[in-house]
Amino acid sequence: MTSAQVDTRNDDGSETAGVTADEGYQRGLGARQIQMIAIGGAIGTGLFLGAGKAITKAGPSLILAYAIAGVVIFFIMRALGELLMYRPVSGSFSEYAREFLGPYFGFVTGWTYWIFWVVTGMTEVTAAAKYVQYWQEDIPQWVSALAFTIVLFGANLISVKLFGELEFWFSMIKVTAILGMILIGFGVITIGFSDAGDTASFSHLWSDGGFFPKGIDGTLMTLQIVMFAFLAVELVGVTAGESVNPRKTLPRAINTVPWRIAVFYLGALIIILSVVSWTEFVPDTSPFVAAFAKIGLPAGAGIVNFVVLTAALSSCNSGMYSTGRMLRDLSLNGQGPKYFTKLTKNGLPLYGTSVSAALMMVGVWINYEWPSKAFDYVVSFATISGMWAWIMILMSQLKYRAKANRGELPQSEFRAPGAPYTSVFALCFLFMVIVLMGFDEDSRVSLYAAPIWAIILTVGYYVIKLRNPEALARKDYSMAAATADWGDDEPAAQATATSASTGKAAGKSADGGTDAAADPAATEPTGSTGDGPAADGGSAADGGASSSSG
Repeated sequence: MTSAQVDTRNDDGSETAGVTADEGYQRGLGARQIQMIAIGGAIGTGLFLGAGKAITKAGPSLILAYAIAGVVIFFIMRALGELLMYRPVSGSFSEYAREFLGPYFGFVTGWTYWIFWVVTGMTEVTAAAKYVQYWQEDIPQWVSALAFTIVLFGANLISVKLFGELEFWFSMIKVTAILGMILIGFGVITIGFSDAGDTASFSHLWSDGGFFPKGIDGTLMTLQIVMFAFLAVELVGVTAGESVNPRKTLPRAINTVPWRIAVFYLGALIIILSVVSWTEFVPDTSPFVAAFAKIGLPAGAGIVNFVVLTAALSSCNSGMYSTGRMLRDLSLNGQGPKYFTKLTKNGLPLYGTSVSAALMMVGVWINYEWPSKAFDYVVSFATISGMWAWIMILMSQLKYRAKANRGELPQSEFRAPGAPYTSVFALCFLFMVIVLMGFDEDSRVSLYAAPIWAIILTVGYYVIKLRNPEALARKDYSMAAATADWGDDEPAAQATATSASTGKAAGKSADGGTDAAADPAATEPTGSTGDGPAADGGSAADGGASSSSG
């Protein structure tokens, strides 16, 4: 965004008029980082560790479960892409739910996605501490957990570009490990080298009890584990407000979903289940560790431990990033404490990130008190919380598409293929998974917790509505798409100079300060009349950011 853009929200979180795309963030995530965030978002401990339990429940048919779920994930991501190309905002799913489904759904979605990342971070920071003990057993778990939390918290408060760099390298490690496993495993199967050369064969996929050794029921019951593995793939939507030139980078990242799933999930599972028969796996052991052990690589276990450590740290890093943005989006709309709206000089949500990081540390105590069941419980609650975000994406996209087809809103540049039918299919699939969770003892606890969480949010919603009716009133989104901030792809130095000059022209500080209250004129609505001059020479129609017309 340029300095000429101003925040139309008042100090109490309400808006002066209409809505604006200006969020105060800096666009520091480039195409390289967005691509790796998109790739790494779908590769985590759910694959490296959770797949072991799923294999014992379904056998080789787990490949089919991942394939079908992968298709659904692609439908969800294309629905999200359609919304992002209509209006890119950092609030993402919460903002779209607020616009198309109403203030209540925006409120619930924002807080639910926040708690999703908090509980996920609780698990991952503890898991990371346990992985360290693989090399140094004498290091107390709480020490490692505290150290990781502080380091990642600090990185998230330096700059969004540093967050992007961390995610880039975390994702690179995961991608390299999976590709290496695939290549080594394929060599074992085809050439026959290593200790596994005599027994490795693609026939393991159907000869050891068939492709469905546990029946269709066994395959269906793994869908909750499968969907958990895909959680965070939607994180690319949260980066929309801070990515350089999202019009190009976001569609490219979303379109990589099919081959990501095909290579990193289906390809890896096919190779692993061909190197090691599914009957040899145990629930608590990573399938990657089992495969390396079968091949006879002495360093295999250490390599996998390092990879899952980076996967856990990546998840914590993403959690701190997204929770701060969600809390700020809620607060800007009057649906959360107003101090969460504050940004650092680098455009980072200090208070939201700080509170979220502190809560993640509670995970150390939870895992200490209930070590045997904590992971299963948190996974279940995280799964249903994450699926709520997916449901809101799909329902918002259906509402948006209906309005766009009636000519009430502009058509997106990146329309979801097959919609609305693909979106309806994806919704039905997600509801089926939720029903199946009720048949699993470990997953069932989340179905008990979800209504309690819903009651808490509903009570909170009506309390806020009584205290500040304007905060939860329907907003006017008629100019939202026209004034959307699409960023620019200028070189950094040139962009800074442009920002400074336009900032002075708009009566703001030369460094493009993010506090709208610094200038009384900065509280006037942006784009409320639609006739403001384009601050950077572009029009609203072509993505130029309108300045305040005063």
